[in-house]
Amino acid sequence: MPLVTTQPPSSSRDPAPIVDREDLKVIRREFSLGEVHGLVFLPNGVLNRNWRIQTGNGDFALKLLHRADAKEVSRSARVLTALARLGLPVPTWVPTRGGEPLLQIGPRSYGLSHWADGTHLPGRQLSLEQAAEFGTLVADLQRVLNDPLRVPLPGTGPRPQASPGGVESALATVERLAATCRALPNPTPFDTRALDLLERRRELLAAHAGHAPSFGPWGGPYGWTHGDLGWRNILHHHGQVSAVLDWDRLAVRSFAHEVARTAVVQFDSEDGVLDLARVAAFVRGYRAATPLPRMVLAQAVERLWWKHLVSFWIFEFHYDQADASADVVLEPVERLAAWWSSHRGAVQDAFAS
Repeated sequence: MPLVTTQPPSSSRDPAPIVDREDLKVIRREFSLGEVHGLVFLPNGVLNRNWRIQTGNGDFALKLLHRADAKEVSRSARVLTALARLGLPVPTWVPTRGGEPLLQIGPRSYGLSHWADGTHLPGRQLSLEQAAEFGTLVADLQRVLNDPLRVPLPGTGPRPQASPGGVESALATVERLAATCRALPNPTPFDTRALDLLERRRELLAAHAGHAPSFGPWGGPYGWTHGDLGWRNILHHHGQVSAVLDWDRLAVRSFAHEVARTAVVQFDSEDGVLDLARVAAFVRGYRAATPLPRMVLAQAVERLWWKHLVSFWIFEFHYDQADASADVVLEPVERLAAWWSSHRGAVQDAFAS
């Protein structure tokens, strides 16, 4: 089979990323892959780049990691091995010939895992029962990750703190980014749209300046968490979760924060509207496995909403770091911030179910 790549969704004008042929030779050798029959780009990632690589020794998922930390990837590889042995739906990492979890080729960091069958399903495509089952799976993962007898992770350390984000600093960021857009000699349609979205964010901040939640220590239980359980990192096969992917954000966090963030990134949509029925089902499934006080979760939800108002990470990636990898999610993220700001009560009701 010749080497092939798929194209990204039709909404993208960029060609599918292709693995450098010299890199591919090194990848084959260092991972002992044998003959490579096919290489198919997987377009669902946002920051990392992923391919299905078909070889004489089986199929694998090849990942070009965005800003990889070798120490953290090594830790995640050990965790995945332990989770897989316990029967949890995770892919196992494949080490290089030298036993390393990452293959470094110049500035590029590649990781390889065994292929997992399944489809990425936006959360809105899950049934209410599946949404609840996913909530239970998140609780199970948190519980197992924090069992030192089964998973090789260090202690959790001190209670995590919620970082404050003030209106004044957020408005200053709006001004700085807007000035950057205006100063461009040849603005693109993205730049024009970004300037409009920054103005809308300024209006949201002005309207909700007095609604900032309290900051400080996170309430409720905390410990090791996956950190990015959006639908792009979940595979479904035959109605069940077949794999939880992308463990490079493994860190100690508030459990309530992970529950709130997971529900939002699973059940949002391109139009920025949360599917509150599925949010409620997800939370019920989680609580059926792990008790979580409603007040603790309510606090996490408000803090997450506020973070959406004062965070400009996509703009900063694009304009400060010349990194367009997250541009595709700018519009949905901004729509969500606006919709959520107008429906805070309904969102809290869903999480309180």
